[in-house]
Amino acid sequence: MKYLKNSVLAVFIGFALLSCNDQDSNADFDINEEKEAVEGTISAYKKGIEALSAVGLNDLFYKDSEIFESGGDEGSFVHYLDHHLGPELDMFESFKFDNHKIKIKVEMPFAFTTETYTFKIVVKESGETIERKGVATSILKKENGKWKIMKTHSSSRGLSSSH
Repeated sequence: MKYLKNSVLAVFIGFALLSCNDQDSNADFDINEEKEAVEGTISAYKKGIEALSAVGLNDLFYKDSEIFESGGDEGSFVHYLDHHLGPELDMFESFKFDNHKIKIKVEMPFAFTTETYTFKIVVKESGETIERKGVATSILKKENGKWKIMKTHSSSRGLSSSH
């Protein structure tokens, strides 16, 4: 009798766990559409940087977002834009991303991205050209039908680095 009770309990717990785990898999969304929308948010951010313009970039981030770049905690996107990215964009003649590859995993209502790319910057005053390869990871959340970046971390190194 004790064996039967334990077996029934184990089966009940198993079904309960399976129903919890299947919650998202039965959700009413198209994974490919969600991935495209996530990629659209990431792409819009890159396009703004390439245009050397911050117009509309705040809308891509949560107000309490967290930005980490090359070992530094840059605070929220608004802080990062005001104290780091914005002044840099003013100093650049051009900024171009190339070889952009992105992996996207959607676990509603969150998405996780990993990007690799190269970029080339030309500085206005000196004409200096900076070429680097970079990587970025981001966490996005869908809210009110729109994907926004909650947290992002990027780093870069010289193109000749082999590590």
